[in-house]
Amino acid sequence: MPFPFTLPTTSSFSFSTYFGSDSHPSLPLSASTYRGVLRDALKKHKRLPPPEQSPHLASILLSLNNYVPYLLAIDSGLGSQLIAGEEFDVVLKSTPTVEWRPTLSDSALPGREKGRLKIQSLEFEIYFVLSTLAYTYTLLSRSSLQPLYSSAASSPSTEARTLAIQTATKHLLSAASIHAYLSHRSDSVASPPPCIDITKSTFSALSSLALAEATLLAVSKDDPYPAVIAQDRNKHDKEWMIKAPEIPKVRAHLFARLCLAAAEHAANALALLGASTGKGVGKIDSGLVGYVDDLRRMGRGKACRFFGIDSELGGKNGEGIAWLHAGMHELGFKSGEGEAKKGLSFGRLKKGWEEKREDRRVEKGSHWGADAGRAEEQRVLEMLEKKWVKMNDTINTQAIPPIGPLVATMPSGREIHSLKPFIPPVLDASTLESMRAPPDRSDDYGDGSSGEEDEKQEPVGAFPGTKEDYSSSSTYY
Repeated sequence: MPFPFTLPTTSSFSFSTYFGSDSHPSLPLSASTYRGVLRDALKKHKRLPPPEQSPHLASILLSLNNYVPYLLAIDSGLGSQLIAGEEFDVVLKSTPTVEWRPTLSDSALPGREKGRLKIQSLEFEIYFVLSTLAYTYTLLSRSSLQPLYSSAASSPSTEARTLAIQTATKHLLSAASIHAYLSHRSDSVASPPPCIDITKSTFSALSSLALAEATLLAVSKDDPYPAVIAQDRNKHDKEWMIKAPEIPKVRAHLFARLCLAAAEHAANALALLGASTGKGVGKIDSGLVGYVDDLRRMGRGKACRFFGIDSELGGKNGEGIAWLHAGMHELGFKSGEGEAKKGLSFGRLKKGWEEKREDRRVEKGSHWGADAGRAEEQRVLEMLEKKWVKMNDTINTQAIPPIGPLVATMPSGREIHSLKPFIPPVLDASTLESMRAPPDRSDDYGDGSSGEEDEKQEPVGAFPGTKEDYSSSSTYY
């Protein structure tokens, strides 16, 4: 958690070829320059190994923030809109043609990335660029949270954990605002989008997804149980040698309603992603759909845990155990009651292997958290169930009610975040004034290849790096 988006790549493009401005002649060249920097940064990011991609996100964010004002200035100039109180005039010379590689569309051939898509609209260029900005914010939130799940070093302090979660929440809310802005902006476009990545329903779904993730982070900031589980599994953590972890009383009922709100947002995102499919724009990536469904399950399972904690704090131990069973049911797992008596089993070995594989993903920074935290929540439920069942069997024996009536009594969710509208950046007056001068060089950013030659596709079934072995030859032996 959050979702590991893949940043798209794009072809070279010269704004001066397709756009001109009598009021600000240097604007097309400036836009081409900053777009060229963004293109190179995206290409470099794609080639970097996963551990080096997180530090490179700051460069991607800077390139996007530099390019977006010029892109939106050209769009505003086409509509003769005022920018910073100045008249802005941009004329269209010919229909622009640019290529972007979709990353949310499901590939027709498993194991091969989708080819670049040719678009002929400045509006769709804006969609791809702002979507990339939102993906970057989401990846920055993942980068902030990674130390909390790493087992290569000792567990972070409470202050460091709180700061990481607050930073990640800020990035997720920024991503949600951008997606919501794109969803609203797409209402005014009549032409159908060329792929599912930039449809209105996809924008709305991603906004709901980011809001769901931010809501769950608000709970994680004050939820001590995942930190205790991570501390127990971390071999480098030595705090247990000094004192046992302190688990403060939590505002269980409030946290449960926040988790239900997150689950509702995830369910809304899942429905919107399903509505996007089958409209002639392709199919959404199955990994994203599975992640959203896992996030919905995890939100409801975590809510059941907090309802159980609330019951246990009120002396209703049997009802608390039933809530834990309901949480396991919501997560899609069987209750672990009695599993400790079975000794060594294939399921236990498989679970341990999956945990070690997830730890390696966290260390490498490669697609960790793809289950949206379901496995982590399962470990918390199993820890509490083991403790409470032992207490119920020895001290305060109570009947464990069925989970069906309990789940039916769950209230509605409660919101904690309100999305601030995304305000598109604009060029300042001094920058606009400097572009009234004629360009000092030619705009050659559209010359040359589109960059496909350095992203050659391997033949289907070929081992990476052996493309030449499969090429045809005219030599006879």
